[in-house]
Amino acid sequence: MQIADHFEELWSPSFGRPRGSVREFLASAAYPEQGDIARYLQAGHEIISVMGASPDVLGSGERIVGGDSLYTDGEWLWRGDLWFYVRSHYVRLPEEFLIRMRDCGYCMPDVQRPKLLGILDWVEERW
Repeated sequence: MQIADHFEELWSPSFGRPRGSVREFLASAAYPEQGDIARYLQAGHEIISVMGASPDVLGSGERIVGGDSLYTDGEWLWRGDLWFYVRSHYVRLPEEFLIRMRDCGYCMPDVQRPKLLGILDWVEERW
């Protein structure tokens, strides 16, 4: 399982070595397809639902409802607040993840229940 937003501020060390700090992945401008990317992220299959709102780790003072929830497209895993970081702070995503989104036409692919349960098991082993 690949974690799209595997930044040290957002994930427990139990999920492995992070890509680095989210601050290292800030860009000066939005992706041209920023809206499509945000919609894709928000349309993910929810693996873990966490009530509450998570603070913006980059200090805007905003709180993101469901930010600690986890989503997947069957290949990638991400937090519920990733769309916020892409939209508000222009956080850069792994190129392989962007290719996946583009190949899917920015439409969330269907993922069968057994695969989703397998992803849930993977997450729970590390949670």
